[in-house]
Amino acid sequence: MSKLIINGGVPLFGELRASGAKNAVLPILAATLLADGEYVLRNVPAIADVGIMSDLLMSIGVTSTWEGPGRLRMVNAGQLRPVAPYELVERIRASINVLGPLLGRCGHVELSLPGGDDFGSRPIDMHLKGLEAMGATFELRHGVVEATAERLHGAEITLEFPSVGATENILTAAVFAKGTTVIDNAAREPEIADLCQFLVGMGAQFEGIGSSTLVIHGVERHELHSTDHAVVADRIQAATYLAATAVSGGEVGAKAASLTIMCGGTEAAFARVQPLLALMGKNITHVGPAGAGQTTKVANQIIVALNIAAVSEALVFAAKAGADPAKVRQALMGGFAASRILEVHGQRMLDRTFNPGFRIRLHQKDLALALQGARELGVALPQ
Repeated sequence: MSKLIINGGVPLFGELRASGAKNAVLPILAATLLADGEYVLRNVPAIADVGIMSDLLMSIGVTSTWEGPGRLRMVNAGQLRPVAPYELVERIRASINVLGPLLGRCGHVELSLPGGDDFGSRPIDMHLKGLEAMGATFELRHGVVEATAERLHGAEITLEFPSVGATENILTAAVFAKGTTVIDNAAREPEIADLCQFLVGMGAQFEGIGSSTLVIHGVERHELHSTDHAVVADRIQAATYLAATAVSGGEVGAKAASLTIMCGGTEAAFARVQPLLALMGKNITHVGPAGAGQTTKVANQIIVALNIAAVSEALVFAAKAGADPAKVRQALMGGFAASRILEVHGQRMLDRTFNPGFRIRLHQKDLALALQGARELGVALPQ
């Protein structure tokens, strides 16, 4: 398919179910390495990465079976081979997620790293430094990282920036570590919180879930068990559908989509974004009880969520839908500051200044699209 032709200009109506978040389900799949038993995962997206991760886990010793749409059964029989082969690792970046669980449980991991022996340039240095602080040792041989640890111990670890992958590997390894592990400047994405809740369901002990300081109290191996879990909805997918409805009008319900998750994962984060919504004269409502059965509906509404690019793009959408451009500019500038209080990406946005004293970093492509739309509307933005 070379192009898509979309005939718009009509209100959108209907209801859909937001699929499970890829960035939540992949580390959860890896975490099934920690304890024997049968796991049932619900709201699992039927995407290629899930299949690749399942193949990798099967090579290690965990099998998987689809039992219906969105329902995946994982079986860990306890016969693990802690080796991640190159031919599977090279197919998926999330293969690094097996490092923490295997090191914590088996005390030894062989993990292939595509790219040979150029070890220093790899973006996993924080993973390794955090695990080294817990007692692990690493050696690189012919493009394979060999990690060993007789038994990991608790440590106080401060990440240079809130890396999602490093947070995931350290917290999964810390589940079996002796003592207490503290991760400061931990990643706070809702998908991290979902992984923590999955581990709590297995018997792990956490404090500070959803915050920048995660505390993990190590447990004994016999204390951990398999569990059932519904994967958190994909906030980006849900917000995309709802933002489209905000532009076109109409009413669309996104089942299993939590508004608080789309706005940063906490009620407090959403409460602090509400003034932007009020300024635009828009409203978003929840229908039904909170949790997996929740539906988020939008009727000519706007989504302010996810990160600074999404904030700016959403407000540009509002202007195209007829909002006062002056208010859009005011809200757009407020949106840059709002991203700081969304409590998700603030600390990692360090490169480009839009407000005095507040430096942010964006994916340049997303930023360019958002700013182009703003300029087309005559919204003056600082350089």
